[in-house]
Amino acid sequence: MFQGASALNLDAKGRMSIPAKHRDALLVQCEGRVTLTKHPHGCLLFFPRPVWEQHRDQIAAWPMSARAWQRIFLGNASDVEMDSAGRILIAPELRNAVGLSRDVMLLGMGSHFEIWDAAKLAESESEAIANGMPDVLNNFSF
Repeated sequence: MFQGASALNLDAKGRMSIPAKHRDALLVQCEGRVTLTKHPHGCLLFFPRPVWEQHRDQIAAWPMSARAWQRIFLGNASDVEMDSAGRILIAPELRNAVGLSRDVMLLGMGSHFEIWDAAKLAESESEAIANGMPDVLNNFSF
């Protein structure tokens, strides 16, 4: 179960260091083999390969009416391996597609991660707060 936020930097080559708390789990779970793809909310999804493979199979089975969404998720998927320093290389196409700059945020979302441009995440969270809780969460409480 991945959770928590980590403020990270991309290096000049577009590599991101995975925080040690997640790196060890990824090495055990998938030997450092991960998959990145675009999300329409403006971030990247980052999956341990076995988790991605389950999603990939579900997405591939969608009907033809969802072909455009298959292209977004499957057509942009990139298999990546952590290097010996615990970094992953984010392809320029993916970085550009979601506007990643040097400052990024890695968010643990349970079975996977989201990678956001730090400024874009702050803006997205501010908008969400300004719009208030959606009705579906009316009965939620801590």
